[in-house]
Amino acid sequence: MSQINKEDVKQEVFDLYDDYAHSRITRRGFMEKLSLYAVGGLTVPALMSFLMPNYEDNIQVKADDPRLKSEYIHYDSPNGGGSIKALLSKPVDAKGKLGGIVVVHENRGLNPYIEDVARRAALAGFITIAPDALTPLGGYPGNDDAGREMQAKRDKGEMEQDFIDAFNYLKNNKDCNGKVGVVGFCYGGGIANMMAVRLPDLAAAVPFYGAQPAVEDVPKIKAPLMLQYAALDTRITGGWPAYEAALKANNKKYEAFIYENANHGFHNDTTPRYDKAAAELAWKRTIDFFKANLS
Repeated sequence: MSQINKEDVKQEVFDLYDDYAHSRITRRGFMEKLSLYAVGGLTVPALMSFLMPNYEDNIQVKADDPRLKSEYIHYDSPNGGGSIKALLSKPVDAKGKLGGIVVVHENRGLNPYIEDVARRAALAGFITIAPDALTPLGGYPGNDDAGREMQAKRDKGEMEQDFIDAFNYLKNNKDCNGKVGVVGFCYGGGIANMMAVRLPDLAAAVPFYGAQPAVEDVPKIKAPLMLQYAALDTRITGGWPAYEAALKANNKKYEAFIYENANHGFHNDTTPRYDKAAAELAWKRTIDFFKANLS
């Protein structure tokens, strides 16, 4: 089979990849289980190639896009990883100060997809910062498997502090209007929820398929939330009813969307879990939400 289409692959394969991508099974276990689906012309190598991200062909906003000033900087995180590398982006034609957005990566470091997302958000009229939590270990290594192994070695609390310090850096940046929100994906979605709990001056939070905070922490949330979930992502979306009940009980401002027939990672257009309709709608909602809360 020369080309695999998403429709040719069973949902169980995407679920299996999700287990692998979140380190719930080893690479060996993943390969062994994947072999059960290598039928009808499908091979394990072909399935592996199909499931892995393709960064070369799927970047929407290039690193050298002339509409942006985009550069790597370092900011201080004394109680986190020390000096953290991040991508800082803003429109070249910006007039006045801009709302800020912290863009939080998945469980594998600052890869090309997240850098692209940060540039997309900047093009929408914001100043964005996308930190690399792998900086203390040498930075994103160029492939997601190695990045995932590296991120698992970092201290959880120190990584959280790295993103909190990114918020503080951006809030005090001379080009920022002082209103800063956060958007995060997968691991980053959980970080977005964490920041909503821990930062009373956070202006907005948009977690994409992120782990929910403890219900007893919900009263601490001050920022308006927009929560993006995938219907097929039962592991994460299953935690939404209890979170929503706590948000309602504490009169918190939130919007939530569950995208039908979408998988965890549906916004990531470098992988076959990408759902174009859901991703584009979720992104439009995200940008509109930030424009309403960060201006």
